[in-house]
Amino acid sequence: MKLGAFSVSLSVKDLEASKVFYERLGFEVFHGDATQNWLIMRNDKVTIGLFQGMFEKNILTFNPGWNENASKLDSFTDVREIQKSLISHGLSLESKVEEDSSGPGSFTLEDPDGNMIMFDQHV
Repeated sequence: MKLGAFSVSLSVKDLEASKVFYERLGFEVFHGDATQNWLIMRNDKVTIGLFQGMFEKNILTFNPGWNENASKLDSFTDVREIQKSLISHGLSLESKVEEDSSGPGSFTLEDPDGNMIMFDQHV
């Protein structure tokens, strides 16, 4: 099962202050829209998302269908297949993608310590 590109989505209080902080660590803006309160930043192959006012806690994010450059992969495990596999392994989901849908979709679950994990397929 291929989970897709990995990043950490950070819930930030001040997008500009966080952007400046992570730039000092060597990150550069890769994608996003500050007027919509979100930026994606990269340092080599490490990706973080900064999101102001969009969610309460930080989220571990997997993007099935994308590589680390947000480019579509020719072959990948669809988010619905990942969801089905996790459910078959006894995991409870916080939200689900419609099983008989296709294309973009997402679902979430929490790990045993309450960390949110999101599978967010854009293709």
